[in-house]
Amino acid sequence: MTPSFNVAETGGGSYRPLAILRWVMVVIFVSFGMQKFTPQSAQGIAQFITNSPFISWLSVFGLRGEAYVLGVAELGIAALLAAGAFSPVLSAIGSLMGVVTFAITWSFFFTTPGVVTWSLSWDPMAWNLAGEFLFKDIVLLCVCIVLLLASLPRSVVRLRTSARSDG
Repeated sequence: MTPSFNVAETGGGSYRPLAILRWVMVVIFVSFGMQKFTPQSAQGIAQFITNSPFISWLSVFGLRGEAYVLGVAELGIAALLAAGAFSPVLSAIGSLMGVVTFAITWSFFFTTPGVVTWSLSWDPMAWNLAGEFLFKDIVLLCVCIVLLLASLPRSVVRLRTSARSDG
């Protein structure tokens, strides 16, 4: 028996509200993708890209080019997530790409100098506005993980099988 992928929302019980998460992530990726085509966004993300061990290679495209590449990728993820509401494999691929995206942006929190100041004090982790901007990505990463896990075959994710039998 070959495993078959799932559209996240087709599960029983608590899986139905995943539609809200899917469409919110589509809106977020469309918004983030569109922003990458503005000069302000290209300037704003340059510090993160330059210091990233994962995507610093994008600098070969120049300041605007690296933002365009990311914008196209984010719009592509939005399209995959939207199509994933109808196609199980596209659901898994879009969710996985979302996980990778937010894992990389979450890494900026640690790789960009000056974003966080660690200290042994009452405030052990103080961050600036860039840190506050990045900190929310942990939630977006978790949403994409939930969508990915819900999209995988039941044989891969045993939790999905047990959750269905409980509902």
